[in-house]
Amino acid sequence: TVWAYSEHTTPEKFFIEACDEGADAVLAIDRVSNEMTLTGKKDVPPSAVTRPICGIMGTIRLVAGMYLIVITRKRNVGSLLGHAVWKAVDFDVISYKKTVLHLSEIQSQENKTFLSMINNVLTTDGFYFCTDFDLTHTLQRLANTSPDFQEMTLLERADQRFVWNWNLLRELAAQPELHRFALPVVHGFIVMKPCRINGKIFEWILISRRSCFRAGVRYYVRGIDSEGHAANFVETEQIVLYEGAKASFVQTRGSMPFYWSQRPNLKYKPKPIISKTTNHMDGFQRHFDSQVLIYGKQTILNLVNQKGSEKPLEQVFAKMASSMSNGFYIAFDFHKECSHMRWDRLQILVDAVAETQDEYGYFMVNSDGKIVAQEKGVFRSNCMDCLDRTNVIQSLLARRSLQSQLQRLGVLNVGQRIDEQAEFEKIYKNAWADNANACAVQYAGTGALKTDFTRTGKRTQWGLLMDGWNSMIRYYKNNFSDGFRQDSIDLFLGNFAVDESDGPTPLRVQKDWKFLTLPIIMLVAFSMCIVCLLMAGDTWTETLAYVMFWGAASAITAAIIMFNGQDFVDAPKLVHKEKMD
Repeated sequence: TVWAYSEHTTPEKFFIEACDEGADAVLAIDRVSNEMTLTGKKDVPPSAVTRPICGIMGTIRLVAGMYLIVITRKRNVGSLLGHAVWKAVDFDVISYKKTVLHLSEIQSQENKTFLSMINNVLTTDGFYFCTDFDLTHTLQRLANTSPDFQEMTLLERADQRFVWNWNLLRELAAQPELHRFALPVVHGFIVMKPCRINGKIFEWILISRRSCFRAGVRYYVRGIDSEGHAANFVETEQIVLYEGAKASFVQTRGSMPFYWSQRPNLKYKPKPIISKTTNHMDGFQRHFDSQVLIYGKQTILNLVNQKGSEKPLEQVFAKMASSMSNGFYIAFDFHKECSHMRWDRLQILVDAVAETQDEYGYFMVNSDGKIVAQEKGVFRSNCMDCLDRTNVIQSLLARRSLQSQLQRLGVLNVGQRIDEQAEFEKIYKNAWADNANACAVQYAGTGALKTDFTRTGKRTQWGLLMDGWNSMIRYYKNNFSDGFRQDSIDLFLGNFAVDESDGPTPLRVQKDWKFLTLPIIMLVAFSMCIVCLLMAGDTWTETLAYVMFWGAASAITAAIIMFNGQDFVDAPKLVHKEKMD
């Protein structure tokens, strides 16, 4: 590994030294005053403890004071147009203060909780960076920039939607001379594969960028916020590089863009609630105005069920989409169409949008550097979570685009089809399944469902079994650990800030009595019920009476717990997302 920076630590200061050729830039951070300044190598005392690091993630204030977050290990993902792309693998969170003796017992406990929140986000897989290339923009956006854009630092020109450490870099961002130390880090998934078809070698790349606006976990963050930012919004770009030519195809996914919620309440699938008090059209309009501005025309692919609890959501979306001037809306009931493993029926949707896809096209630059095609619109796919169903559809549309690109670049011969290229198909399918997994872990907390289809093109019994296992883990996490995950993301992204006063933080919320009492009563009653069954009384009527009494007691408490489900789940404490009525 090429270490990009050295970190020198003294009791008074941190010194971060840039290790590029001929550079004499050193960032000095005062551990007492928190001040950041630019100095030179000569100012680093020889007594400093030195270690190599890969970059600075940023700084954050917790109860104990300021912390510096650095990237300590990275892995090379590949090279994009000659620029090394890295995955950040390990991080270190270092306190400016040398002890926590200045904190009370309870403050020290809260500080520990906040630290574990930061680590919770950092240990979620999928942080990437590049020191000399802008990973936050698509190739098309980069090609359509002004000369002054090229002069800007990476931080200034980055697309803020996808810079996950924007909040952590605030202190550095405020001082332009320190920007060279500020690395924009994206969250999502990147894969780069050299591939061969007909003996021609090309680079195939998939990049998913997760938006940090309205970010969060599956059931706590749905729909949009007042700015029009959609939950679980991800931009996915597929890139092909061949002999100096490049092509790119972009798609988006994001929660249905109106106000709805689906908070966990111990039920396997909480019922989605559409807000009755807010004007949906405002946020909806804002969302699509910004989408059209960035991507051009929109084709919405809504893959939710058109019956049961998902039906009202589809109806609201359809009604609102009918007012859009430069967008189409297509509803495709994925589960109904593909029931009984009929996955071939997905072709119906692909064929239905083929004409639109040809009209939207893709971005392409020939080997002379001339732009020969621009992408004029995008497909915006969604299901409930925008994970499993969405990813399946996106991989099919991307394959259709790739077919056309590879023919145009002269990699595929006339009449040849990608799906007949066994070696490439395997790489392609596995990469899209890995993309599904990364997005799912980041939003739902476990791997994606239906990846057996993405990987093999077939739905298998083993795949169904794995889906069942993942669904069980999702259920547990959504109900009993996602509040903490939501708080972690809100703290990391700056939606909640620890202030400098020594006042109590929202972590001190106490659970009320029923939280502990009822589950204990239920367990006692249930065990008594089993005991009575095993140790029969003198007569069977007596046994039956006991069993019925304890059985009824456990059933009634279970019913009360389910009825008050929202009080028993692990809910976020830091930021109260808009309450739904």
